[in-house]
Amino acid sequence: MLVQVYVDDIIFGSTDQKMVDEFQDVMQKRFKMSSLGAINIFLGLQVDQTEKCIFLHQSKYVADILSRFKMEDERITKNPLSVNHEITPENTGRKVNPTLYRAIIGSLMYLTVSRPDIMFATCLCARYQAQPNVNRMLAAKKIMRYLKGTPSLGLWYPRKDGFDLTAFSDSDYGGCKRDFKSTLGGCQFLGSRLVSWQCKKQTAVAQSTCETEYIAVASCTSQVVWIQQ
Repeated sequence: MLVQVYVDDIIFGSTDQKMVDEFQDVMQKRFKMSSLGAINIFLGLQVDQTEKCIFLHQSKYVADILSRFKMEDERITKNPLSVNHEITPENTGRKVNPTLYRAIIGSLMYLTVSRPDIMFATCLCARYQAQPNVNRMLAAKKIMRYLKGTPSLGLWYPRKDGFDLTAFSDSDYGGCKRDFKSTLGGCQFLGSRLVSWQCKKQTAVAQSTCETEYIAVASCTSQVVWIQQ
């Protein structure tokens, strides 16, 4: 049986229905609480369950943030970040409302719970929350324009699938123009199920593309070891 508690919200489940019923009875007798039945939404994360798979997504949350930041009528873009983006450390250009920019970044960060496809772009924009300018704001809004065209993407977890652990890693080279550190990325699968992913700036400045790839592989391997344990 698995039980997850987040403040006053609880998810629980078991392969034995009797255990589920007993746990529910005990909790309702000891605490003032109610059962909402089979899970369909939890902290903004939607859960669609069928006999063949479980699908996790945040399509309602996407619609909410598009409405909140008045992006419903913006045109759609096919990718969250341009290859030749203008997100640089230079604090030139017209300044924008920092509170609005941070609100957008915070909303996008929460969305990376089920959307690893926007993680790199969101983390890149998040580096410049202290002094946002118009270029950084346009980049953040481009992520939302991408979300407008892909609101229903999420994570599929098929029921009948293997549990072979497979991992992938990658890295750019000196991508950060402020300290010339590289950004690594990694993802781990059980069968075809994506169970963990990372996107973060490396702590050291790599001297070659080979070195930065080794650092990325080492980070990915440590995550694999943790999953195995």
